[in-house]
Amino acid sequence: MPKVTAELTALDVKRLAHPGGNRNVLYSVGGVPGLHLQLTPKNGRSWVLRAKVGAARRDIGLGGFPAVTLSQARDKAREARDKISQGVDPVEERKVAKAALAVAQHRGMTFTDATEKYLTAKLDAFKNAKHRQQWQNTLATYAKPELGKMLVQDITVQDVLRVLEPIWWDKTETASRLRGRVEAVLSWATVAGHRTGDNPARWAGNLKELLPAPSKVADEEHYPAVQIEDAPRWFECLRGREGFGARALEFLTLTASRSKEVRGALWEELELDSAMWIVPASRMKMKKEHRVPLSDEAVALLRSLPRLEGNPLVFPAARGGQMSDMTLSAAMKRMHKADVEAGGAGFVDRETKRPAVPHGLRSTFRDWVAERTNYPGDMAEVALAHKISNAVEASYRRGDMIEKRRKMMRDWSDFMTENESVGEVVRIG
Repeated sequence: MPKVTAELTALDVKRLAHPGGNRNVLYSVGGVPGLHLQLTPKNGRSWVLRAKVGAARRDIGLGGFPAVTLSQARDKAREARDKISQGVDPVEERKVAKAALAVAQHRGMTFTDATEKYLTAKLDAFKNAKHRQQWQNTLATYAKPELGKMLVQDITVQDVLRVLEPIWWDKTETASRLRGRVEAVLSWATVAGHRTGDNPARWAGNLKELLPAPSKVADEEHYPAVQIEDAPRWFECLRGREGFGARALEFLTLTASRSKEVRGALWEELELDSAMWIVPASRMKMKKEHRVPLSDEAVALLRSLPRLEGNPLVFPAARGGQMSDMTLSAAMKRMHKADVEAGGAGFVDRETKRPAVPHGLRSTFRDWVAERTNYPGDMAEVALAHKISNAVEASYRRGDMIEKRRKMMRDWSDFMTENESVGEVVRIG
C-alpha cells in the first residue's frame, strides 16, 4: 500500500524543483495514493501514478504539467485506480485504444478523398474528360459542403438526405444523378474496405421510402418561361445582342431544342441545303436520333455564323471549347435586367414571377402550340424530343410528318419574328 502523503497545493506543486543530477525525480503530491509529479533534469514536468496492477508494478503516465492541472491529475489517478480495482490494466487498455485508433485512421477516408480515388480508379469508364468533370462538379457543388470532410464510414442516410432534399424538387434530374454518384462513391469505399454496412445512398428499400420518385417530381418541375405575349419582344431584344451566346440562344429558340443539344451542335450534323439538323442518338437525352426541320430564319442564322478553322462546333466558347450552360443563362439574365432598367417588366414566368431561363423557352413553344395553333400536341412532343409512345413517334418520323413539323417550326419562327403566319396558326384576339 503506498505511503500516505500530505496533500500539496497547486502553489506547492508549482514551486517544486529538480534537486540536480542526471536522473528524473518523483515528488508525491498526495490526494490519491501513488500520484507523483515527475521532474526531469531539464525541468520537464509530468504526472505519474505508481500502482500495482495484478503482480506487476506500473508507472502510469497521466499527462504533462501544467497542461494537466493538479486537480485534473488527481481525477485521472482516481479513475485509473477504479479501473485497476475492477481488474482492468489502464496501460494495456491504452495500448489497445491506440492500436484501434491507428487502424481506424489507416482505414478512415473522407468523402472528398474517396471521390478522387473513385474517379481515378474508374477513369477508363468515363467516355471523356468532360464526363469526369461533370461528376466532380456535381459532387463538389452539392455533396462536398455536407459530406466532404466526413469519413465515409460515418455517413448515414440522414447525411445523404441533407444533400438531396434541398434540390430534390427544384432540380430533380440533377438530384437524381447526384444520388447515384454518391451511391457509387460509397459503394467503392465499401469494397475498398473504408466502410461497412448498407449504402446510405441506395434508392430501393432506402431513400425510396423517404423521397418521392424522381419521375413524379419531374412531371411537376417547372422552368420559368417567357410568356407567349412577351415572346416576340423578347426575341427582338435577343437578336439585338452580339456574341456566340446570343446566337446559340436564338438557334435554341427557333428549334425548341435543349441547351445541351445546341451547345454541342456540330457542323457535320447540319444539312443546310435541305434545312435539316440531325442530332445523333449519342447526344440526345432519350438516346434516339432526333431530326429537326429548320426554318428559313434558322438556316439564315447558321449561314451567317463564322466557321472557326479546326473547330467542329457551331457555337464554340470564347476559348474554342464547348460553350457552358451558364453562358446562355447569363444572356437571359442580362436581357431581363436590361428590360427592367429600361422601365419594362422584364421577362418573367406567368405563374412563379421568376425570370425566364433557357429551358423554359421549350415551355413557351409548347404553350404556343397549344394556345395559338391547331397543330396536334403529339407533334409538338416529337419536336421537343419528349418520350412518347413508339407508335406516335413512328408516325411522326415518316417523311410527310417531317414536312408537317417543318411547317410548324416555320410558323413558330414567323410568330417569334412577328411575320404573317399562314396555315395551321389560329390568330387569337
